[in-house]
Formats: sequence, structure tokens, C-alpha cells
Amino acid sequence: MGKLLLLLSAVLLHVSAWAQRDTTITITTSGGLQFDQKRLVVRPNTRLHLIFQNKDDMAHNLVVTRPNARLRVVEFALALGDKGPALHHVPVMSDVLAHTVSVEPGNTDSLTVKVADGAYPFVCTYPGHGAVMYGVVYATNEPEKLPPPSEDRNLPNPDRVAEAGMQHHHANASGHPYPLTLPALYRTFMPDCGPAAIAVGLPGSDGGQSYVFDAGSCRLRYAWSGGFVDNSEQWDGKGQRFTKVVGDIYYRDTDDFPWRVGNQTPVVQFKGYRLIDRYPEFRYLVNGVEVRELIRPRVGGRGLVRTFTIAPTKQPLTFRATAQPGIQYKTSAGRLQNNQIRLPAGTRQFSLTLSTL
Repeated sequence: MGKLLLLLSAVLLHVSAWAQRDTTITITTSGGLQFDQKRLVVRPNTRLHLIFQNKDDMAHNLVVTRPNARLRVVEFALALGDKGPALHHVPVMSDVLAHTVSVEPGNTDSLTVKVADGAYPFVCTYPGHGAVMYGVVYATNEPEKLPPPSEDRNLPNPDRVAEAGMQHHHANASGHPYPLTLPALYRTFMPDCGPAAIAVGLPGSDGGQSYVFDAGSCRLRYAWSGGFVDNSEQWDGKGQRFTKVVGDIYYRDTDDFPWRVGNQTPVVQFKGYRLIDRYPEFRYLVNGVEVRELIRPRVGGRGLVRTFTIAPTKQPLTFRATAQPGIQYKTSAGRLQNNQIRLPAGTRQFSLTLSTL
């Protein structure tokens, strides 16, 4: 009987020790394309349960990698191309230890991973996010020996010239971390745009064309020709610096929000995007009516073709096209008068072509 009690006591102590190593931590998003917690410290052999709450205005994921594997996982995720959305932008590889699904704004998902001794990176692997949106889990019995956050090479730091493990050989001469295939998309920080900027490079002659879509305000901000972007400072760990425009800006939307649904002041909400032949189709609500916008280069010259798909509504629809020198417009529906397009009742889709004179 005594031996049985000793055996039961030993089993209970063993279970208790493992229970103490089960840890649950909630991570969410913060401004500037960041996780709110960037450094987690647990004991070795902890069974870590991470709950990810997405409070941003666009989708993200949370991926835990093997030590020193974050950059490799990010590069493989970028190379997924059209397959990315179906895989939640997570490559199938042994360096990925655990991951959430694609978490839409306002939603939550979780993952569970066991960490031995070491530094385990976590990162969002959406295109253009992995350069700045990451952190680290330290599994250690000696937390006092960790470097201060300002000197921690496993954390994003805009004041650091280069982060450990990512040198310039990861980027080509154009400031991209992998061979660039157009169309291409970066979620990054762009000048003259809100913090939720999405830069899109389009294929074409003469260096191609590019544009920036502001996901925060749900609108096209500007377009340029002659190149895409120089993202080198982003990929060198300076996550808060602006990405540089390569080329000449030929179009800017300087007016108020272009859509009017009914007679109300427009209230907009970004709902994400999907890729169609590598081109992003943006989804957003205007006073509760869903609008999808797909932007492609104009064939035969510099310019863009913006195709809008509109959910059924009985409310009158008006779209305002910014008047500016050197730009002309052509619409496939309605009449363009005083820089406004009044769409016929029941319009479900129309295209607006902008071109340079």
C-alpha cells in the first residue's frame, strides 16, 4: 500500500510539473503592422498555446518557426504566388512548427506548439508583412541573460541598420528579397498614404506600372510608371521607414472618398482581398454595400482599368473621378459629367479606364 501511494504521488508530481509548463498567451495586432507582444519568455519544454486576435483592418496569420528559420519561411511563403491564399500563405516545410489559418479582421484563431530550449521566431507570412511583423519566443531557464529589447536581433527595430540573419544578399538590386514576378504585392509603408498601404506592381512595357491602394480608407491613392518599389530599408529591418517609389507618379486621387451610396456620408470598411491571376481584387463596404475593385494596366499605353463589381442595392450610386491635368477617363456604364459618374439603377459591374494624354 505504501509503495502504491508513493507511485501515485510520483505520477501526480510528474503531471503537475507538466501542467505548470502549459502556458496560454494571447497576441493581437497593433498599429504600424506589428504584433502587440514581440517577445515571449517561457521555460524549456513548455507546451505553448497562442491565441491570435486580429484587430487590424486586414487579414494576418501567426506562424511559429524553428530557430533561425524565420527569413527562410518568409521567402518560401512569398514564392507561393497564386497558391498562397489556399494555404493561408504558409509554406509546407519542416521549418514551420505551427500556424494559424488566415485570420480576417475581428476574428481569432489559435495554435499549440512545444518549445525546447532556444529562440523560436513567430511571424506573419502574408506577402509584404514578414519583413516587419514578427517576434520571438524564448524558452530558457535564464531569462536574466537575454539581451535588452533594444539590442535584441530577434525583434523588429526601425533604428537598427541591419538585423541578424538578414544581410544584403537576401535582396536583389531592386530591393526585393526574391526574384520579382509581376503582378506583385507588398503590404508596406508608402509615402502620402495611410499605414495600411498595399503597393502593387503591374506587368507591362517600359518598366511596367504600379499603384498604391490604401486599405484603411479603401481607395486608390496614386499610380506611377517606370518601376515598382525599392523595399531595401524594409528588408534591412527598418520597418517604420517609407518604401521608395521607383519611377514617376502620373496619377493622384486628391478628392474625397469617390463613392456615394444613397445620400449618406460614406462609411467604409475594408474586407480584405483575393488574388485573381495574381492581381488583387479588393473588397470593401460602402454604407453596407459590398464593392469589389480589380485594377489592371491599360492595354496600349500608360493608364489603369479599374473594374468595380457592386452588390445588389436599390440606392443610387455615384462615383467621382478626380480631375487632373493629363488624365482622361472613359466609363463603361453611366455618363461622366462634372467628373461624376451616375450609374444606372441596378448596375452590378462597370469599368473606369484612366489614361494619360
